[in-house]
Amino acid sequence: MTLNRHAQAALLFLTGAALLHAGTTDLYLRYVKPGLQPLLLASGAVLIATAAATLWYERKQTRGKTPDPHPHPHPQPSPHPHPQPSPHPHPHHEPGISWLLVLPLLALILVAPPALGSYSAMRTGTALQQPYGTTPLPPGRTPLHLTVVDYATRAVYDHGRSLTGRPLTVTGFVALDARGRPYLVRMALTCCAADAQPVKIALTGHVPPILQPDTWLAVTGTYTSRRTTDPVNHRPIPYLRVTGAHPVPTPHDPYDETWNT
Repeated sequence: MTLNRHAQAALLFLTGAALLHAGTTDLYLRYVKPGLQPLLLASGAVLIATAAATLWYERKQTRGKTPDPHPHPHPQPSPHPHPQPSPHPHPHHEPGISWLLVLPLLALILVAPPALGSYSAMRTGTALQQPYGTTPLPPGRTPLHLTVVDYATRAVYDHGRSLTGRPLTVTGFVALDARGRPYLVRMALTCCAADAQPVKIALTGHVPPILQPDTWLAVTGTYTSRRTTDPVNHRPIPYLRVTGAHPVPTPHDPYDETWNT
């Protein structure tokens, strides 16, 4: 068995193990939407089964090679004055450096990458999209918990009709533009982290005087009709009038789950 066959099986197994590890922990939420978890688990199981089948097939092939029943202890002299190349050259083993291919997989298993944050958000235009419609909000005067996407969508495309006069709570991470103006942001996924786009809310009112980028805040406030324009793609960004704010831990899923729903 050549190292090439070992490397194939090892890479398949490690890739499958990495997918299973990510899919059975919160790690997969750093890469894809929650709805893709079953596909990750299925893919990991298939890759591990393929690795096992590869080793089994190679072992079967090795056992199937029987020795020559009529060996020639005394080789006959060759009639050719010069040795001829063997019709069955020895297999070339792959260099050991090929095992370095497993290092990215080990990094995937052992190191959880951070979710996209303020650096990416402020270099990408807001991705707010006009919805087909909005669902009615529950009645009451208690603070209504909204996502960044939901608040921004209702504030811009519904002109705040369902938000006016109601206390609201919105959670996101802090981002500051070049002038130091604060935004509350949530990265929204279409499929995976590679296509994550920010949705932004500008903050006004009783904004905390010192804000650190990438700090997660639960902001309480009220709707205001004030808007600004994203300098990156010139799309509208609504404001939220802040009445209070306090830091919160990074959520279980750092990306917004309501995107494109």
